Amino acid sequence: MTQSLLPRRRIGDSELEASLLSLGSWHTFDRMDFADAVEMVRHALDQGVNLFDVGVYGMPGRPPVFTDVLWGAIMRATGIPRERYLASVKLWIEAFGEQGFGPQLKNAFLRTGLDHADLVILGDLRRDDVRLEDLVGDLAALTDAGLIRAWGVNNWSAANIRELRRIAAAQGVPGPQIAQLKYSLARRAIPDGEPFAELFADGFSMQASDVLEGGILAGRTSPDREIGRDPGAIRDAIVATVPALVELAARLDTTAAQLSVAFTLTHPANVTTLVGASRLEQVQQNIGALELLRRVGADELRALAEPFWTDRGVVDPEGP
Repeated sequence: MTQSLLPRRRIGDSELEASLLSLGSWHTFDRMDFADAVEMVRHALDQGVNLFDVGVYGMPGRPPVFTDVLWGAIMRATGIPRERYLASVKLWIEAFGEQGFGPQLKNAFLRTGLDHADLVILGDLRRDDVRLEDLVGDLAALTDAGLIRAWGVNNWSAANIRELRRIAAAQGVPGPQIAQLKYSLARRAIPDGEPFAELFADGFSMQASDVLEGGILAGRTSPDREIGRDPGAIRDAIVATVPALVELAARLDTTAAQLSVAFTLTHPANVTTLVGASRLEQVQQNIGALELLRRVGADELRALAEPFWTDRGVVDPEGP
């Protein structure tokens, strides 16, 4: 077994330990040659990446997508045993019904070839007709059935996460362990705010996502693919900071992408930073961010990052 080069951190109080960098699948593998994707993922695994985020991202009425299907084929082609990596599967509140999350999970397993998910992440909470008690109870049943090992949420408010944890404690079942939150040089208001600081102090974990703003914070200010939502409508303001970011990266003898990834690793509650890659060189550069962090230091990086904090005073730290 290859010795892990990346540090690992425990997800909440679960038994899962995630590599400091994790690899996502949204609009990545469907833009790659298959053999190149296998080479890239095998390299990531050899360097110690052990957590992979995968989801069924197709929406009704829109063209079908297959990046999760490709991911499953890629993992099989690497020849890496299943016990060597963790799979994080997205579940969507919009599709939660009388049968709970079971049908979604079954479909995800069909498409990816998985027989269990180490972690499931609940998508954004956009419905007000779903009882949080029902979500907690359904996830507890899936855990008891051996289909999932731990669960978390994506971009939920601190108040709703606290309520999930309260319900789980009252029921004597596992609660959420981690929140996947937008966290970058530009978007810091929620993960760095007081409401989430209280959760983190109680052992709750974070996974930093959207760390390059769809490539904008890597210097690509006109992305040619779909990227995530824009809370606070600050994307144009983020683009305006890119020349200064590129200049700072040059002074530090690094790239804007490495600087952006390294910044996310300075947050003490961040157990793993989720990155997307469609080239081997991008994986190598992302891993190189750890060397930048060691060379410059977390405190200095956070000080240098202050001018790029774009959502301060714009986005409510409580979260959506």
